[in-house]
Amino acid sequence: MKLIDLSHEIYDSMPVYPGDPKTSLVQMRYLNIDKYNNYRLEISTHSGTHIDSPMHLTDCRQYISELPLESFVAEGCVLDVRNQTIIKLKPEYDALVKDNSIVLLYTGFDKYYGTKEYYENHPCMDIELCRFLIEKNIKILGMDIPSPERYPFEIHKLLFKNNIYILENLTNLDQLLNTRFEVIAFPLKIKADSSMTRAVARII
Repeated sequence: MKLIDLSHEIYDSMPVYPGDPKTSLVQMRYLNIDKYNNYRLEISTHSGTHIDSPMHLTDCRQYISELPLESFVAEGCVLDVRNQTIIKLKPEYDALVKDNSIVLLYTGFDKYYGTKEYYENHPCMDIELCRFLIEKNIKILGMDIPSPERYPFEIHKLLFKNNIYILENLTNLDQLLNTRFEVIAFPLKIKADSSMTRAVARII
């Protein structure tokens, strides 16, 4: 079995979306002093590689912990959308994107992760592509950028209203080009709108 890690590491003072609180990961207990190790983590559920669920931007009252587990596992499809300021629909996507799949947008922008460029100048998705993915009945839209769009987040809301979740801040999507794979991206069992995840791809 070959697994590709699609997640960024969680660590103290890691990059966060502008305006979000700083992540704090500190060691509280030490083996040589306390006879065991222990750490304390303070983190926004939208930090690092994470999944947004409908509760994030709609009046949905269902916590991410209440969503069915099968929502977070499916055959994946990566769309190579590098060098596009606006990510547009292309005719060839009709054959590539399958019903109930997880679609990943490979922009290559993860190389800027943690920089001002990553948050302020990332590409954005065209509404036509969003509607196409809804028609294809996908489970999750993932990407190696912090968001598929900017305020007022109409694409987020449109996807959420169609029970499509959003997987943000991925990495290593270049390793999935020209291969068949399954995406596994379970959230924590947490009573919140969204959750960090250890997203991986299993090569089929």
